[in-house]
Amino acid sequence: MRLYSGTTKSLIEDSTYNRIATKLKDAFFLEFRYQPAVAEVNSWNNSLRAVSQVFQTASLLDHGVLLELQLPLTSKRLDCLVTGYDRKKVPNAVIIELKQWSGCKGASGKNEVATFVGGNIRDVLHPSVQVGQYMTYLTDCHTLSGQVKSGQWWSGQNRPTDVARDVVLLS
Repeated sequence: MRLYSGTTKSLIEDSTYNRIATKLKDAFFLEFRYQPAVAEVNSWNNSLRAVSQVFQTASLLDHGVLLELQLPLTSKRLDCLVTGYDRKKVPNAVIIELKQWSGCKGASGKNEVATFVGGNIRDVLHPSVQVGQYMTYLTDCHTLSGQVKSGQWWSGQNRPTDVARDVVLLS
C-alpha cells in the first residue's frame, strides 16, 4: 500500500501547487477510513516541499516516486522511495526518511540521536538506521529486490543544502 505514486516531476508540480498534502490526506482516508492527524498533514506539506525542491534543483524529473509506502505485513511506512536507473541502466532505489526536527545531538546508544520530540528531549532511532532497517526488510521481502543491485538513502532535516552531507551510498 502506498498513498501516492507518480514521477518526480508530478511530485514537484503537486508540491508547487499545494496539492500534495491534500492528495495524501485523501488517500489516507480511503485506505484507513479515518483522517490523519493535522500534524502529519502539515509534515507532509513541509517535508515534501523540501524534497521536491531537491529534485527540481538536481533536475531529477524522470524518476518514479512512492510516498508513504507501507512495508508488507507491518504497520511501518517509509516516507519516500525514489526509483530509477544508474548510468549503466541498472535499477536503483533511494529511500528518503524525513524529519521535522530543528536539530539533534548524540545520544547514549550508538544507533540513536537525542532530539526534541513529544514535548521533551528524547533518544530516538537515528534516521539512517531506520532507513537501513527499511532497506533490509525490502531486500528480504520484496520480489524485485534481486533486480536492484544497490541502493542508497538520504536522511535529512528538510533542508536541500543538507543533501551532500547526508547521503549515504551502499554498495
